[in-house]
Amino acid sequence: MIPMRLSSCCFITNSPIILRPSRTSAPRTLNLPLDRRRHISAYGYTQAKALVYPKHGSPTDVLNLHTHSLSPPHSNLVTLRTLAAPLNPADINQIQGTYPTAPPFSQELGTAQPSAVPGNEACFEVLSAGSACKSVSKGDWVIPRQTGLGTWRTHLQVTEDRVMKINEDGLSAEQAATISVNPVTAYRMLKDFAPLKEGDWFIQNGANSGVGRAAVQFGKMWDLKSICVVRKREGAESEALHKELQELGATVVVNDEEIMEKGFGERVKEWTNGGREPLNLALNCVGGDAGMALAKTLGAGGTMVTYGAMSKSPLRVGAGMLIFKDLRFTGFWVSKWADRFPEERKKTIDEVLGLIRDGKFKDVPMVEVPWSYETKKEELLDAVQGTLEGFRKGKGMFKFGDT
Repeated sequence: MIPMRLSSCCFITNSPIILRPSRTSAPRTLNLPLDRRRHISAYGYTQAKALVYPKHGSPTDVLNLHTHSLSPPHSNLVTLRTLAAPLNPADINQIQGTYPTAPPFSQELGTAQPSAVPGNEACFEVLSAGSACKSVSKGDWVIPRQTGLGTWRTHLQVTEDRVMKINEDGLSAEQAATISVNPVTAYRMLKDFAPLKEGDWFIQNGANSGVGRAAVQFGKMWDLKSICVVRKREGAESEALHKELQELGATVVVNDEEIMEKGFGERVKEWTNGGREPLNLALNCVGGDAGMALAKTLGAGGTMVTYGAMSKSPLRVGAGMLIFKDLRFTGFWVSKWADRFPEERKKTIDEVLGLIRDGKFKDVPMVEVPWSYETKKEELLDAVQGTLEGFRKGKGMFKFGDT
């Protein structure tokens, strides 16, 4: 029988048709670990999931879990698998639209609407790298070189210049994922704003935060004394927190109600040997009246560095602080500093990682949020919502498993 020709590539015939797979059409995946086989397609595409938002708003209202595919990397592209990613207040602010910078909205991931991926910190493993990549290779651990990468996802693909390789020896993924913001912020504020010497004092609020705990530990290493302010808690919880901070290196721990009391200045004078031991640096992440209470404790010529505004209230600086005490009020944003001083950032990160490996720097308490391929959106959103609640047991941490 003569077949009817429909086109140069299609025929109709009564003969049976037998389809045989091409010997070279798909890469073999049998040598992959069992927990990774099912999420890489026959053609080498990586199956990924990401939390995305198409507009600013409350996280529980605007976040969605989006599934997409990543093609094999070429040129200077790298495909990354996320190992751990923290949930920071700044991440929530970006979703809400109240942070100075935010990731761009786009349809690069195939979303129905232009969307952004939240998250600024993470630790990744390089799954594969394009032929032109020189700084990283398969199996390396990397962290974002800058903020705004969008880290709340199982996998991503970026150019190699957007990540920085780290030596993973002696580190957990969680430690690597939280190194670039809080410890660096604390380190630079203690080093760059006041000429502190051994025996000098500094005061800080938010002392139980990631930055606060880092500052306590650096202060102890550098023989600085600290007054650490935390939110008031009741009973055993308060005692446990005070003890924990003192074991980290805090000299004095008080609550936020004590610092507002009229006689607090006299207590500070007593702690500082009648005021003869300098107290010239305050680290403020609260703002409002609580922030100004820190400033009132400073000696003449002292500096208050503001790096957060948890109270969302302005600082009302009295003229006397400027005229008679010559106090200086400034701010610090680690993202902007890192953009200006990338080499100094790398040096700071490397130094802190060395302290972690040597057992001299302790992690912040963490609340692990497992994220596997089967994890539901609701489970992830519950964890994000928890970041907004007070008196948390620790920093939320997406821990990625079988993705």
